[in-house]
Amino acid sequence: MGQRKDFLAANHGLRVARPAFVLLARANGGLGKRYGITVTKRIGNAVVRNRVKRRFRELLWDALPEAGLPDHDHVLIARDGAVGRDFAKMGDELSAALQRAREGKGDPPRRKGSHRPRKGNRK
Repeated sequence: MGQRKDFLAANHGLRVARPAFVLLARANGGLGKRYGITVTKRIGNAVVRNRVKRRFRELLWDALPEAGLPDHDHVLIARDGAVGRDFAKMGDELSAALQRAREGKGDPPRRKGSHRPRKGNRK
């Protein structure tokens, strides 16, 4: 997974939120188990973002072969809690999130306009 259209398509799939990340899962039409990681600048500077990406990558490499959904794209979107969260705890949360996704139990879709405003746009 590496093209923007794949990430946008995954956004229309199943969504499971956890304190450190949001897991998106969507069928990809027989392309196998693929993964993607999104860490925005809101999380921190480049050093922090790269550390979060490395941690997520390791978690996914460990979990997806057995617990991942077959022929699905899996996207982890970092949340503020990802930076200092215990690695083992995030692994447990990822396993639980993948289990919920396998059962088809996603979180309700976000309402439009319910996201937090950006730092520069606060009123």
